[in-house]
Parts: sequence; C-alpha cells; structure tokens
Amino acid sequence: MVPVSSGRASAPALGVALLLLVAVSLSAAVGAAAFGTVGATTSPPPTASIALEVEDGTLAFAHRGGDALDVRTLRLEVEVDGTALTHQPPVPFFAARGFVSGPTGPFNAATDPMWTAGERATVEPAGTNAPDIVRGATVTVDVYAGDHRLVRLTAVG
Repeated sequence: MVPVSSGRASAPALGVALLLLVAVSLSAAVGAAAFGTVGATTSPPPTASIALEVEDGTLAFAHRGGDALDVRTLRLEVEVDGTALTHQPPVPFFAARGFVSGPTGPFNAATDPMWTAGERATVEPAGTNAPDIVRGATVTVDVYAGDHRLVRLTAVG
C-alpha cells in the first residue's frame, strides 16, 4: 500500500517563506530610505549684508557684501508702520501690479539676475498700493531666499 499525501506539510513551509520575503523586502526599503538621505546634501542658504534706504517713497537696497544672490529665488515682504503692502514686489519684474514700472538693478527682469556686492536695486510702490510710504513712516522689509529669511531691514521714510 502506498501512503497518500495530504499536502498539508507544504503549507507551513510556504507561509514561512512568504513571511521571510516580506521581512527582507521591508528591511531593504527601510535601508534604502535611511542610506539614501545620508549622502544627500543640502546647500546652506546664502548670506549677504543688505542695506535699505527710503528715498521719496522708493525702496533702495544696497548689497554691501557676502554671497551673490539670484533675485529669481528672492522674495520681499514689505510693511509700512506694521501693515503689509497690499501688493508685494515680485522680484525680478518690469511691470507689476501695485508698483511703478522699471525697478532698477537686478530687480529689473531685463537685467542680470545675479545681485552682487556693490550693486543697488530699487523698487517703488505705486499710488494704487497701500499703505502709502509717507514721510516719517517706518518701512520694514524681510528678504527671503526660498523659505529662509536672509535679513530684516528697517528704514524711516
């Protein structure tokens, strides 16, 4: 008489093999994620010394030293006496809502976007922007490179 096989002995072996396969796959995925971030480098944000003057309602910025700044990556947030301008300057630009056309220096879209030490840039809010920059008003400008604030500038108009 030949013994009849029930096939049950292979089920535990198959379950163990599948469990081992899942464990190896998970550890490979976790290892790839962990080691993938070890070699990744994030460049430090630029540093620069910038000055602000307010001349008859025009904001004049001077790059006094430090890294060259690509104005295409900059964001300016302007406040007058603690109130944000209705329209913020989208540097670089030539014509933008809430601003007099033709900013100077690297804030002008028609010029070299690299802002280096010794260069000046200006932007002038238009009369359609609020609040107005009146004589004696305190103007605060935060300059961002991406999400990193480079500097907070304050000047009196």
